[in-house]
Amino acid sequence: MWYILLFLFLLLFALWNITLIGYKERDLTPLESDESQCFCEKAKSIILVQHADQAILLIHGFPTTPYLYCYSAPRFFESGMDVYAPLLPGFGTDVKKFEQTNFTQWFSYLCSYYEKLRAQYKTVYVLGTSMGGLMTLKLGETYCASAQAPDKLVTIAAPVVYNSIRDRIFTNKQAYFMRTVALFKTSKNPKTICKNPDGEDGNEDWVGYGGTFYRSGLSLMYAMKEVRKNLPLLTCPLFSIHDINDKTIPFKNLHIIQKENKSSCFKSLETEMGAFNHSHHALLMYHSIQKELTDTIIEFLQDKEHHHG
Repeated sequence: MWYILLFLFLLLFALWNITLIGYKERDLTPLESDESQCFCEKAKSIILVQHADQAILLIHGFPTTPYLYCYSAPRFFESGMDVYAPLLPGFGTDVKKFEQTNFTQWFSYLCSYYEKLRAQYKTVYVLGTSMGGLMTLKLGETYCASAQAPDKLVTIAAPVVYNSIRDRIFTNKQAYFMRTVALFKTSKNPKTICKNPDGEDGNEDWVGYGGTFYRSGLSLMYAMKEVRKNLPLLTCPLFSIHDINDKTIPFKNLHIIQKENKSSCFKSLETEMGAFNHSHHALLMYHSIQKELTDTIIEFLQDKEHHHG
């Protein structure tokens, strides 16, 4: 009898970790971004304004900073857009404070930021990388059917699935136990990084947090479930990009987005970089691809034939 009870306990324990059933964010307190606390100048927002009638919102990833767009932001500006790459609250400042924040708080801040831009500009585009790509999808799901709809969306290496038996995606098997670990630890080896001396192809300029963040990472994984569920709400023009050899977010995510969204104009791009010593993930950082990729994105955004509505 005892072994049956043990089996049931282990089964429920596994389901509790894998499905995240009953998970709730601990804190929904609205956050503000305080750039006076940034650990280095490069971590701050990138804002380039020429009072154009169109703007692009650039959303950074987890756990990086707007410096991800240090090359592409000026390129978008030169093409005639006002550029806004905000530092999300908790990022780029204090690791210990960041560990206590969650996806709901980050996205709530982003929605307020987006709504202000939408009210100010005739045309607003949104581009996000990694977690920023997930947020871009969620912004589309939130606003595409409203008067505040973005004109076009671009995602780079966006995750809607991290681990999934159903989709045969197993990014990190240890993540199946992250919910249990997060009960006891917020992070492992947290640190700030203002330059990566071991990087190449532009990856040496990566700015953000290093380490493993259990609680905030769990929050991010949980957010993916709802974003994937709501992909059919995406009706805005959408351009999704992913590298075939991405070592951070599995390439299969691109096919899921492609299959399940309902965009009025969906375009995808599968890149395949050379054998560089980086994750093939934050594509707009890499010198070998950033110019060609930025050109392609600008071409998509400036194409007058496909616009929302």
